[in-house]
Amino acid sequence: MRRAEKEITNRAEIDEIMKRGRVCHLGLCDSGIPYVVPVNYGYADGSLYVHSAREGKKIEILRSNNLVSFNVCVDECLKESDAACDWTMKYRSVTGVGKACLLDNRADKSEALRLIMSHYSDAEYQFDPAMVDRVLIIKIRVDKLTGKKAV
Repeated sequence: MRRAEKEITNRAEIDEIMKRGRVCHLGLCDSGIPYVVPVNYGYADGSLYVHSAREGKKIEILRSNNLVSFNVCVDECLKESDAACDWTMKYRSVTGVGKACLLDNRADKSEALRLIMSHYSDAEYQFDPAMVDRVLIIKIRVDKLTGKKAV
């Protein structure tokens, strides 16, 4: 990282950002063309979990290239200034890279859906097997995480 003072190296702070984030921007590569999509997610044990329809652009891309990147950002705050070039954004973020695999086993998908829902709610949910069968889960084994802050 070019500016070391902005780097977050504390793993607990990185995990806290991942747990607090509401949206993950998932980056894929479609035949050399970047494709980024915002997704809901769950994060546990070094993996990111995303639910998806069984077909669509994300799945099509992942079937041909499972390398992904992602970004989660929290505490965003625009700081205005009288001078245009002095405007800035305050934030804390985590960027990562990893390899995705598609989960299609009902038990694995149910557990991943539970993780995703627990990211957003303390309530316990049961998942209708027919609904679980209609989705895929993208499991991303995170290979690298970096944190950055501008506070």
